[in-house]
Amino acid sequence: MAQFFKRSANNIARISMIAVVILGGLAFFAYTQIARSSYLTGRYLEKQQPVQFSHKHHVGDDGIDCRYCHQTVETTATAGMPSTQTCMNCHSQLWADSPYLEPVRASFRDNKPLQWERVHDLPEYVYFNHSIHVAKGVGCSTCHGQIDTMPAVYQENTLQMEWCLQCHREPEKFIRPKKEIFNMQWSDGDIDAGERAQLKADYHIRSKEMMTSCSTCHR
Repeated sequence: MAQFFKRSANNIARISMIAVVILGGLAFFAYTQIARSSYLTGRYLEKQQPVQFSHKHHVGDDGIDCRYCHQTVETTATAGMPSTQTCMNCHSQLWADSPYLEPVRASFRDNKPLQWERVHDLPEYVYFNHSIHVAKGVGCSTCHGQIDTMPAVYQENTLQMEWCLQCHREPEKFIRPKKEIFNMQWSDGDIDAGERAQLKADYHIRSKEMMTSCSTCHR
């Protein structure tokens, strides 16, 4: 009986299978890059706020401590947003008549909070607690970047699970002395590996297995 396919069909089949593997690999690589892009993660994108509050001015120039505005960062899961009263503590006297700050004054007069646009917004299925991270020696700039240099705050990191796991697998690489938690000028090179290991022990940071357990972040 004569062959149904020509001999060249064998080569075509091999080339087709190789092409499928290569194209599949390229598609997977493209997906991983797009998934990490700022288009999907929101990284480096500035958001319009009701008042263009400058952290560079307030933190970098004036030296205001993070906790003055984010008062619950050490005690609760959320860092907290400043009330209008907090703003008016200064601006009832400084730039009190500036048209630029009219939304703040209106908020204070009408007793209606400013509607800030959230910059760092995790999915609802992710549990994150600011207070435990502060208690374990994770500084503000580790996650939020150099806030003191940002005229408008943007998301410094991807906030994707792989980024979180880098720290949860090796937390000693990312922690610092507690007195430096709110120091925007802190550098990872300010202490050596031995000091980091000692901090991990002093802070009673749990094992990698516990830190990377699904239930740690997904509850």
